[in-house]
Amino acid sequence: MWIPALRRFALLVGAVGGGTVVVSIVLGLLLGASLPRSIALGYYLVGSFLLLAGFFFGNRGPVRPRGDDDQGGDFFTRPRGRRVRWATREEHEEAIASSALFVVLGLLLIFLGLVSDNRHAMF
Repeated sequence: MWIPALRRFALLVGAVGGGTVVVSIVLGLLLGASLPRSIALGYYLVGSFLLLAGFFFGNRGPVRPRGDDDQGGDFFTRPRGRRVRWATREEHEEAIASSALFVVLGLLLIFLGLVSDNRHAMF
C-alpha cells in the first residue's frame, strides 16, 4: 500500500515541480532574470499557492451544497427546502486528505525553492 502511494506522490511532485521549472525558466528568460533566481521564485510562488489551497480545503464547513435536484423556489416564490446538506464522513476524510496533500506538496516546493535560491546560502 505504501509503495504505490509513494510512487504516485513522487510522480505528482515531479509533475508539479517540473512544470514549475519549465514555466519559471520561460518567464525568467522573457523578463531577463537569472535562471536560478527565477526557478526559486517559481517554487516559492507555487508552493505558497498550494499552502493556501491546503488551508482553504481543510477549513471547509460541515455543510455542502445540494445537487441539481434542490427544492428551491423560483424568483417570486419562497424556497420550499434547504439548499445545503450535511457532509458525509467520506467527504470530511477527502477534505482532510486533500488539505494534507496540498500542504505537504507546498512545503516541499518551498524547500526546493530554498535549495535552488542562489541569493541565500543554506550552510
